[in-house]
Amino acid sequence: MAESTAPQRTLPIDLAQTVVSFAVRRGWDVNQLLSGVGVSPMLLAEGRSRLTDEQMIGLVQALWTYTDDEMFGLGEHPLPRGSFRLLCYGLLGAKDLGDALKRTAGFARAMPALPVAHLDVVDGRARLGTTYAPQTRHHPDHLVPLAGLAISHRLLAWAVGRRLRLHLVELPYARPENLEFHQLVFGAPMTFGAEEAALTFDADFLRAPMMRTDAEVEEFVASAPAGLLTRDTQATMLSDQVRRMYELGLKGDPPTGDGIARRLAVSPQTLRRKLAEDGTSLRVIREEVLRDAAVTSLVRGDETVAELAERLGFSEPSAFSRAFRRWTGSSPGAYRREGGES
Repeated sequence: MAESTAPQRTLPIDLAQTVVSFAVRRGWDVNQLLSGVGVSPMLLAEGRSRLTDEQMIGLVQALWTYTDDEMFGLGEHPLPRGSFRLLCYGLLGAKDLGDALKRTAGFARAMPALPVAHLDVVDGRARLGTTYAPQTRHHPDHLVPLAGLAISHRLLAWAVGRRLRLHLVELPYARPENLEFHQLVFGAPMTFGAEEAALTFDADFLRAPMMRTDAEVEEFVASAPAGLLTRDTQATMLSDQVRRMYELGLKGDPPTGDGIARRLAVSPQTLRRKLAEDGTSLRVIREEVLRDAAVTSLVRGDETVAELAERLGFSEPSAFSRAFRRWTGSSPGAYRREGGES
């Protein structure tokens, strides 16, 4: 059996559906786009399908390649490749985050494709608002404002080397049916149908100094959009802590609910209540970890289905296949790059 690796937290299929819709409207080769990141076209029709972080990153990079535009050709003006790199260097020359954000007005004048941004501080809260051109704000897939806020959030946190906890995320489009992707990316309360896109956070964060070197900028840009459009890996919600314990349990010592409660220094009843307040439960989190471990392994081709089923604690491959279909709506074979059912 191949040596197992830590499971990625998988993402809903929404992004791939958005990219395919985007590509079809432009007459691109959709099959080539999907095959390049190991996504079977048959998964697009199943709303429970999942993507790994690596597949999502690959799709965004493919969009950049096809359009040669860091706003995917959706903006009022193109944003040439390399603009993000220049933006990073421009921000890091500031003394602190507040000074860096004040510079963004100048960046927008020099790069018309960037949205106009403004910073307001009221009662200890900072609100970074951005205004997009109508054709990007009301685009049917909402890709630009969603990606713009996600990138802004991650970029600011990366620049100062600290987690940026958000109090509110405002999005200028109607509430989508599936919020999982939004919740994974932001991990904060959200409002939809807002006048503009905005992030609200503690104003004290504006005094945080810039912490990155030129070499770190180059590494960050080279790996983009890794870390920019995926989940917040520094999340500290109780459900994230429980998830981490279940992930560690994949190595051979699966935790019990009572054991998790003891490690978190709470009673089992309190643990269940707090998870319910987050809209989840021990059973749901455990199944999400198993699902994500399975998808990660299948996409990477680390193990056969039989080996994977055994590692995840299933009595036989058929039991694993039934669970997998319940989680994702598809068979394990649909996720293997070679398309087999081994």
